[in-house]
Amino acid sequence: MSNIALYPLLRDDDPPSAAIERPHSQSPFILLADHAGQRIPSQLGDLGLAPGEIDRHIGWDIGSLATARLLSQYLDATLIHQQYSRLVIDCNRTPGIASSIPEISEHTRIPRNIGVTVAEAEARRGEVFQPYHDLITQTLNQRRDNGQISVIISMHSFTPSFKNIARPWQIGTLFHRNPEFALQLVSFLQQEGDLHVGINEPYAMTDATDFTLPFHAEQRQLPYVGIEIRQDLITHQAGQALWASRLARLLPQVLETLNYSK
Repeated sequence: MSNIALYPLLRDDDPPSAAIERPHSQSPFILLADHAGQRIPSQLGDLGLAPGEIDRHIGWDIGSLATARLLSQYLDATLIHQQYSRLVIDCNRTPGIASSIPEISEHTRIPRNIGVTVAEAEARRGEVFQPYHDLITQTLNQRRDNGQISVIISMHSFTPSFKNIARPWQIGTLFHRNPEFALQLVSFLQQEGDLHVGINEPYAMTDATDFTLPFHAEQRQLPYVGIEIRQDLITHQAGQALWASRLARLLPQVLETLNYSK
C-alpha cells in the first residue's frame, strides 16, 4: 500500500480526534483515556491490518472507555478521551519515538505504518495527537483560572497474559515523580481484601514510555494516578460498573485523606 496521502489527514466525514464529556464539571477529578478509541482516518483505510486485528489490545484499551464513562458519571467528573486508534499515533508516547507510530505491535506488522514519511508523521501528530493534548491543556488551564483543584486519573486496561505469562493483578497503579496520591489509592485498594494490586505493574511509568501524565500532571505538580484494569474484568457491563463504582468510592477517600487544597 502506498504511503502517499493527501493532507489534511482527517476528512469531513472523520470525527475529531478528541472528545470531552461533562466539560463544566465541578468535580476535582478529571479523567483521561489515551487509548479509548479504535477509529482510523478514512484515507488510511485499515492500516493494512487483517480483519479483527484493530479490535485486539494492539488497537485500543479494551473496556477502558466504557469504564471511564461510568466513572465520569458516578463522580460527575470531566472525561477527555482520544477517538483514534493508538496504531494511528499513540497519544501516550512522545512524537518521533519508534512506539509513537509503531511498525510492529505485539508481533503484528502494521503495513501502513512502515515507511511513514516525515510529512505523514507530522499530519498524524498535528491532527490526532496534538488536538487531544491541547484539549487537556485548555481544560486544565480553565480549571486553574477558576480556582478548581484538578486530580488527574488516567484510565487504561491491560491484557490478562503477555507472551503466555499470566498477569495476576486485577488492577495496576502507575506513577513516577509524585507518588503520594497513587500510593494512598494502593493502600485503599489493598484494604478491599480481594485484590492483587500492581504498583507500577504490569507497566512502569517513565518519561521514555509515557507522555500524558509526565506532561500534564507532573509538570504542573498535580496529584494523579495512572490506572490499569485487567481487560477480562471490564469486557462486560457488570464488570465495568463494578470497577467504576469501586473507584468512585475510593478516589474521593484518597482525596479526603491527603487533604489537597486549592
